[in-house]
Formats: sequence, C-alpha cells, structure tokens
Amino acid sequence: MHAWLCTQPTGVEALAWTELPTPTPGAGQVLVEIKAASLNFPDLLIVQNKYQIKPPLPFVPGSEYAGVVQAVGEGVTHLRVGQSVACLSGTGGFGTHALAPAALCMPLPPGFSHVDAAAFIMIYATSHHALVDRAQLRAGETVLVLGAAGGVGTAAIQIAKALGATVIAAASSDEKCALCTSIGADATINYSREDLREALKRLTGGKGPDVVYDPVGGDFTEPAFRSIAWRGRYLVVGFASGPIPALPLNLPLLKGASVVGVFWGEFARREPQANAAMMNALAQWYAQGKIKPVIDRTMPMAELPAAYAHMGSRAVRGKLVMVN
Repeated sequence: MHAWLCTQPTGVEALAWTELPTPTPGAGQVLVEIKAASLNFPDLLIVQNKYQIKPPLPFVPGSEYAGVVQAVGEGVTHLRVGQSVACLSGTGGFGTHALAPAALCMPLPPGFSHVDAAAFIMIYATSHHALVDRAQLRAGETVLVLGAAGGVGTAAIQIAKALGATVIAAASSDEKCALCTSIGADATINYSREDLREALKRLTGGKGPDVVYDPVGGDFTEPAFRSIAWRGRYLVVGFASGPIPALPLNLPLLKGASVVGVFWGEFARREPQANAAMMNALAQWYAQGKIKPVIDRTMPMAELPAAYAHMGSRAVRGKLVMVN
C-alpha cells in the first residue's frame, strides 16, 4: 500500500507519499481499500499540530473516507469482505488502504457512491446534531448559516430546508451565494460587501434569525449574535477563520438567547445509540434525495498537497475529495 505519511506535524510540506506494508486487521478492525477520501479543515490542523487530537507519530492524515472491505478482524460480524463502507476514524484516509475500527464504519446502501460517502459523515452528522439535537430547530423558524458555501455550511442549508426552516446563507462571494441558492437557501448575504447586521434586519423584518449556525468564528460572531432573535440559539460549530472570538456575556442575557456548543465527535462517543439512529435517518434522507454532498471537485490521491493549497485559498465550495 501507499499513503501520505506525516513524520513531523510541521505542515503539509512535511507529508511524503510512502510505500508501507499492507496491514492485517486486528480484533474489531477491518482493512478498507480506499476509493475516495475527503479533505476537511481538521485534516489541515492535524498536520500543523494545531488540532485537539494529536496522534502518535508517524501517522497518515485523512479523517474521512469510503471504500471496500478487503479483510475483517476477529469479532467483526456486521461487515463482510466486498462490502462498501464509509468511515470517519480521524486518521488513515489519505492512502490506498486503511485499518478502520469496524464500529466506526457505516455500511453503504446500494446506490451510495464512494465519492458522496467520503464527503458525507462529518458534515451531515455535525449539521444534523447541531440543528436537530442542540438547537431543536422547528419548521417555520429562520436559520442564519455562516460560511454557508463550505462543507458543513452546505449540509446545514439542506438539513434546515428538510426540516421546514427558512434559510439565510452568508458567504464571501457572489459565486458562493449563487451555490447556496441552488441548493435551497431562501436568501443570501455576501458579507464581503454587505453589512451583516443591516442585511439580517432587512431579511427578517427586524426580528433576527432564530438559530445561527457558525462554523467560522472570527469577526462575524459578535455582529451575528447581536442580530439574533429573542430566545435564539447560537451554535458554536468551529473556527475556520482562525481566531476564537469572545462574546460580551450581557448579549445572551439581553436576548434571552443561548450559546450552544456543538461537538459531534464527543456526542457520537458518549451517546452511540442516538448517533447510530441519526446516521440511519441521514442515510434515508440521502436515498430520498433530500440531501446530497456538494462536491467542489475530485482530485487524484497523489495530488494531495495541491488539494490542501486549494482548500487554503478559501475557494472551495462544498467538499474536496481525493480518489484512488
């Protein structure tokens, strides 16, 4: 097998395409022949030693991938050789093969493409957990999605629309706003040239959004929170812009609003049955055509450094997927 090996987490330039022995699965593991692997923001942080999870060196990055089971380890009964699966294991995806914990593998129903599956678990699980479980979003409410043209943003738009909400998508260019409209957003805000608070006031008749979905952080957090509706829920999903913002705590008081943390990975670990039920519901939504990952482009696995550079340019719309 071959894989992109990280021997020192000093950045993308330290990754090397390396020949390695093809491993044998141990108890509770499966060997997956990787067909596709998506590039997520944590995949950049982890090779820069900036992610909260720091795997022992050396490691193969690539948190999310899909492929075909080639071998199963002792005790694995729900997966079989030849079965297509998707997996989000945190590492291992940027190669030709990976050892995956069987418990973290999602069997793929017929018709679920490997490219879509590799771009599915992280963004839809995060967004569904955020909007349904944490925000308790109801039909008829209004959701503001920041960073709306990215992976989790596009998933949040689709899920919110499936729940009957009105969606305002905020993104940094007219092209990204057009993408958001094409997948169901009711209104868009180009925050590179529009004042976010003024636009929200206009679009909501002064009421503000009931739910704010924020995977970006940075400079837009406070103005978005200042615009939130009475009893609003502000979903803290991530900090793709880099800086972690600070909010004056009088704002939640004045708005009767909640700041709600969203950590899907910990939810999945602590509440595995609830997570499994959620993933089953999401797979059904995919089969029904309610949700479908937005794929910016596919690139050969050997071009991973170029894919990282493209992601770093902030030009990605939806998900980048590497293919073998």
